[in-house]
Amino acid sequence: MKPTDILSSEHRVIEQVLDCLERIIAEANTNGRLDAASARDAVSFFRTFADQCHHGKEETHLFPAMEAKGFPRDGGPTGVMMAEHEAGRGCVRTMSEAIDAAAAGDSAALRRFAEAGEGYIGLLRQHIEKEDHCLFSMANQALTDEDQAELMAKFEKVEAEEMGHGTHEKFLVIAEALAEKYGVPQKAAACAGHGVACCHH
Repeated sequence: MKPTDILSSEHRVIEQVLDCLERIIAEANTNGRLDAASARDAVSFFRTFADQCHHGKEETHLFPAMEAKGFPRDGGPTGVMMAEHEAGRGCVRTMSEAIDAAAAGDSAALRRFAEAGEGYIGLLRQHIEKEDHCLFSMANQALTDEDQAELMAKFEKVEAEEMGHGTHEKFLVIAEALAEKYGVPQKAAACAGHGVACCHH
C-alpha cells in the first residue's frame, strides 16, 4: 500500500459525508430550517477529518515531497490543490457561522448555509477527482520506494501524535451515522479495514 492509497480511501469517506451534506441542505430547504445536530456533525467531520487530518497530511508531507522532486508550487499542481483547500475552509467557516440562525428558521442564514455547502460539495468533488486521477499518479511516478516508505512513516506519525488515538474511529462513526440517517450508501467500512489507512494504524 502506498501513501496515496491511504489518501484515496479517505476520499471515499469524505465523498460519503458530502452526499449527506447534499441531503441535509435539501431537507433544510424543504422544511425552512436546518437540522442543527446533523449540520454540526458534518462541519466537525469536514474540519477535523477532511481538513486537519487528510489535507494536513497532503500539505505537510505529500506536497513538499512532490515539490522536492521538481513540481513547482507556484502555478503547479500542488499550488492549485493548496488554493482549493483554502477555498474549502472558507465554505466550512460560512456553514459553521450560519448553523444556529439557520436552525432557528432564519431564511437568510439558511440560504448562506446552503450556498456555502453547495459550493463546498462541488469544489471537493472536483478536487478529489483531480487528486485521484492525476495528482496521485504524478506523485507515484516521481517518488522512489524509499520516498514512499518515508512518507508512510510521516503519515503514521501525524495520526499517532497530531490527531490522537481514537480520532479516526470517532469520525468514521459520525460518517456512518449520517449516512444511515440520510440513506446514503456507506463507503467508510472499506476505509476502516485498511489498517494504517485513514488516520490510524
